[in-house]
Amino acid sequence: MNTTPASNSSTGNAETSASHTFRANDGTDVHYRYWAPATAPTAVIQIVHGAAEHGGRYERFARALVGQGYAVYATDHRGHGRTRIRSGELGDAGPDAWNRFVEDEQQLSQSLRERHPTAKLVLFGHSMGSFITQDYMTRRPDLLDAVILSGTAYGPPPPKEAIEALNAVAQASPLGPSQIWSNRFADFNKPFTGKPGFEWLSRDPEEVRKYEEDPLAGFAFTNELVRDFFQGMALLRDPAREARIPSGLPVLVIQGALDPVGANLQATHALLDRFNELGLTRVSHHFYPEARHELLNETNRDEVQRDVLNWLASVLK
Repeated sequence: MNTTPASNSSTGNAETSASHTFRANDGTDVHYRYWAPATAPTAVIQIVHGAAEHGGRYERFARALVGQGYAVYATDHRGHGRTRIRSGELGDAGPDAWNRFVEDEQQLSQSLRERHPTAKLVLFGHSMGSFITQDYMTRRPDLLDAVILSGTAYGPPPPKEAIEALNAVAQASPLGPSQIWSNRFADFNKPFTGKPGFEWLSRDPEEVRKYEEDPLAGFAFTNELVRDFFQGMALLRDPAREARIPSGLPVLVIQGALDPVGANLQATHALLDRFNELGLTRVSHHFYPEARHELLNETNRDEVQRDVLNWLASVLK
């Protein structure tokens, strides 16, 4: 089965398309976007996007990466963007969603290694994508040359009782919208406005507006997907799996100081502490005062982008 991403001829500095697909191992057509320099890339950056969004929201960042000679690929996860499963509704990611998320990214990485055999491969995971990336690091770290985690966290695995409760709800109404998930997002916004909304994403009201008006963003997750998400969180915290992460893997953690996903950096510091306990020796971080969740869409995004590009240049020498 051919899973190598399609190629277009390029006549300008970069190309992009939202129509490419690769066939996943279970037969699902996974959509992805592709940006590339006019010449052979020096590295490939594989973007793993967050919950209730899609790869197209990384266009500005991808263009900056292309300007440095990197190729960029970004999937739409199952139940996100143009990758529709089963019911075809956003938020329905199909059965065993968490493992499929991780496996899809690994499959794309393998095809990118074949397509760009001399280029290094970097995984950039944001928010839910950062947890997918953390899981990936415990499964196939041999495919990776470096990792960037944005809007991330570390914490104990969800208790068994919570998983059982989520499973009961998922069995009763698998495709129903998850109230637990919507409540979680509402809680994220309360420190900023006292009510539900998306101001927790960025201090830039224009970026918040763009998210709110994007028909492929801000949708509900199904009960089944939320159950699978938390099951994934429990499994990736297995110490035996975490121990598989190579000590020399370069990792950059970037976080807004007021990002609720990182519990205002408390859970981010916990992640750095955990990496230290695991013996990782090449972990760097940048924290940004007053910044919120989506650093690439924040008011100081140029600073963030510059820091990421400088770090990439230092580890991809």
